[in-house]
Amino acid sequence: MYMKKLLTILAAVCLPVLVFSQDVSFDEKNFPGKDKKEIKEARRNFDNGNSVFEQAMSVQNGVLKRFVAENHYYPNGINELAGAGAEGFIMARDAYLKANAFNPNNAQLNFRLGVCYYNIPKQKMMALAYLEKAQKLNPNVDPDLQYYLGRAYHLTAQWDKAITAYRAWQQPLNAKPTDNRDKIADANRKIGECINGKEFEKTPVRVFIDNLGNAVNSSDAEYTPIITADEATMIFTSRRPGTTGAKRDEDNQYFEDLYLTTWTSSGWSTPVNMGKPVNSEDHDATAGLSPDGQRMYIYRPRNGGDLYESILTGTVWSEPERMNKNINSDGHESSVSLSFDGKKLYFVSDREGTLGNRDIWVSTMDTKGRWGESQNLGPTINTMYGEEGVFMHPDGKTMYFSSQGHKSMGGYDIFKCEWKDGKWGEPQNLGWPINGPDDDVFFVVSGNGRRGYFSSNKADGLGEKDLYKITFLGPEKTLALSSEDNLIAGNNIPVTTVTAAQQVEIKTAQLTLLKGTITDAMTQKPVAATIELVDNERQQVIATFPVNSSTGKYLVSLPSGKNYGIAVKAEGYLFHSENFDIPAIANYQEVQKDIALKPVAVGNAIVLRNVFFDVGKATLRPESFTELDRLVALLNDVPTMRIEVSGHTDNRGSAEMNKKLSLDRAKAVADYLISKGIKAERITWAGYGFDQPMSPNDTEANRQLNRRTEFKILSR
Repeated sequence: MYMKKLLTILAAVCLPVLVFSQDVSFDEKNFPGKDKKEIKEARRNFDNGNSVFEQAMSVQNGVLKRFVAENHYYPNGINELAGAGAEGFIMARDAYLKANAFNPNNAQLNFRLGVCYYNIPKQKMMALAYLEKAQKLNPNVDPDLQYYLGRAYHLTAQWDKAITAYRAWQQPLNAKPTDNRDKIADANRKIGECINGKEFEKTPVRVFIDNLGNAVNSSDAEYTPIITADEATMIFTSRRPGTTGAKRDEDNQYFEDLYLTTWTSSGWSTPVNMGKPVNSEDHDATAGLSPDGQRMYIYRPRNGGDLYESILTGTVWSEPERMNKNINSDGHESSVSLSFDGKKLYFVSDREGTLGNRDIWVSTMDTKGRWGESQNLGPTINTMYGEEGVFMHPDGKTMYFSSQGHKSMGGYDIFKCEWKDGKWGEPQNLGWPINGPDDDVFFVVSGNGRRGYFSSNKADGLGEKDLYKITFLGPEKTLALSSEDNLIAGNNIPVTTVTAAQQVEIKTAQLTLLKGTITDAMTQKPVAATIELVDNERQQVIATFPVNSSTGKYLVSLPSGKNYGIAVKAEGYLFHSENFDIPAIANYQEVQKDIALKPVAVGNAIVLRNVFFDVGKATLRPESFTELDRLVALLNDVPTMRIEVSGHTDNRGSAEMNKKLSLDRAKAVADYLISKGIKAERITWAGYGFDQPMSPNDTEANRQLNRRTEFKILSR
């Protein structure tokens, strides 16, 4: 008798615990003592939530079916479904939360709350707690519970739990493999992503990943950063208040606008809305930026999604113009990247001929300056899934892009590949923690290769997506770099002094950034000039770059491995030339070169830095012809001009020998000009040996400056 009473007491004590851990329906009998109106209101909220939830799921499933039919694979959830049903999930969530406040122990309510949060981009990380509770209350509440649990564990990098959940979801599907082919393949894919994630997390790359903070990011979404090669300027897309049209979409988010920030001594400046004409009252998003920051590409959701180009003239961006039919199609075109020489345009499109969801394509500029027919980069780069966020580094050989395929750990991961021996190499995942289980996309890299910028939806974010900076670190080792300027005209100078460079893990980009200001030599005011970049060995103009007409500033990218001729030209001025002989092994360096242009006036002279002779001889090398043809053009433009061509040497050797060598070289130049149709009476030549040095003959660098060919205007 005593034992029976004890068991009765224990049962009474345990009863609340048993009820709490069980699935509790909204029947009145489960809430003794509660006001019936309160119970009715909770049930009404639950029913309203169910109604809206089912409508949202119907919308999403309709999009899903079309997606699978068109792309032949099962997508990664709401991100790939372009927000289908998102507004409905928000409405359902609000109704469910009211019901949940009254009854937090209903399995279906918790499951559907978890699904709602999963489908709301800013709040997807909140899904896990509700899904876990639903499983605890009733593990059979819905056939897709394990799928969503797998997604929630996956997004929080709980790889093993995600694999277990995916396999549990997949198991009953295997009974009808034909009917469930896409879902089974989707589970296998996601399990593979988790296995990749485990592998990458074991060997993390040495980096700092820093949120750019509230100086740049807001509580709304920021994404798609684009930068100039020297990191002086960043432009990005934001959906914060203050947009040009002040419009909101169906999810109550502001329309996209472009914002600009510049690097200062105290960090990134407060972002400024770029305003009209760059931003319109519709959506406007960053798509790409030329390395020198003079050409910007904008995405607008017109005609399925098109690319527009805007050009910076002085301080004003031009009205964006829709790009031609070889770039835009009836499909969707998004991100774009311009090669360092401006001759190739890489972009993302889902046009006819795409291998998967979206692919990376390339178009080459023709001789008339128009973009030619686009070519798919092929299966080495593109997969049956989606590619996005293409970025071609100014080094001319390294491409970064995001992909849902290749060896991804979930969503979009960032990959890197190199052009070598006439083909693209195998894409390499940048690894953990740069990439994670959610979307990591729109990655750009500074010219020196030491820092990258991208957008991500991370747990520490201030909004839906934030902008992050990656700083690549390295092991305890020192790289040796030349501390001398090996970019002066003439013969290469051997390295004689080495200094310790910064410690970095990845190799410094093989790139030289040449930048500075072009001014008038008399007034010191900026000049609206153009810069001509020449491959001296091929005697070929690679590219022409504009100089900012308001500031006179310029930025030119010079990938390692060429002998470059640089010519700065402006109407009414003598051209200015520089030579940069950059070996293939040369690492990153920035060269500041301010240039003062001299007007076409009597007495003014310039050095022809891209005129070369065989060592100790007066034989012109073919690399000189482009420079001399430029002088021919100047003489033709001013047909009354008379000039003197002069040769100069350093002080090594006898005065007599140097006088003769310098005279013979000056005559060789004069003979070339005459052979091109310039009358002989317009040209005189002289050899000054080492009588007129530009610098003391005390170092090899200075002696090289003294070995030169000049021309001077005698009359006009």
